[in-house]
Amino acid sequence: MRTVRSLLFNIAFFSWTALFLVGMWVFMPFPRRVMHKAVRFWAHVLQGILQVTVGLGYEVRGIENLPDVPVVFACKHQSAWETYGFFMMFERVTYVLKKELLSIPVWGQCARKCGAVSVDRDGGASALKNMVRDIEKRLSEGQNMVLFPEGTRAAPGSRHPYQPGVAAIYKRGKAPIVPVALNSGCYWGRRSFLKRPGTIVVEFLPPMPEGLDRKAFMAELENRIETATEKLILEATP
Repeated sequence: MRTVRSLLFNIAFFSWTALFLVGMWVFMPFPRRVMHKAVRFWAHVLQGILQVTVGLGYEVRGIENLPDVPVVFACKHQSAWETYGFFMMFERVTYVLKKELLSIPVWGQCARKCGAVSVDRDGGASALKNMVRDIEKRLSEGQNMVLFPEGTRAAPGSRHPYQPGVAAIYKRGKAPIVPVALNSGCYWGRRSFLKRPGTIVVEFLPPMPEGLDRKAFMAELENRIETATEKLILEATP
């Protein structure tokens, strides 16, 4: 039954996304806020499809930890779910993406229109500087930013080295850094065809304290995210 449900979801996922991308050309000339509303609609429909076909919902915790200003979400990355989940939770949000993704026809144009910031992993210090500049511009426009400190998806219970880009943003002090833990990979694994029914939990942790040096900041950020994620994984374990 899981196979059938997962097959139905995948068919609906790609069909709805393809239809949406075709329709997005209509919104290209409009202001970014219009694009945000359209993308939020796409994400909510997608989540509805996931709920109906697979029986997979989501729960948000820690909303009380969010300040009333634009923030940078430093999020654990386990599955494709969190690449659209933030659009459902926030009206004004966009992502930091590797530059190759913005080269995808149609999808890349839509991401740019939504304010996505690209990062060149091989670009060195100049690429990092450009990324920080672009993130600060989005923040000044009132957008929240989502980045994945590990740079790629990690299976539940594993981790990749945390990249220094988030520390550069923290050092500038232009916005709070909010760690985010989740257990999405327990239900929707990386490159996994099968999805599990259940409830993905997303937990917003308290913002990182000010005044830490780079090494202390990176260690504390990783510890907070990984510790909270481990607890959420235990909740999801059958």
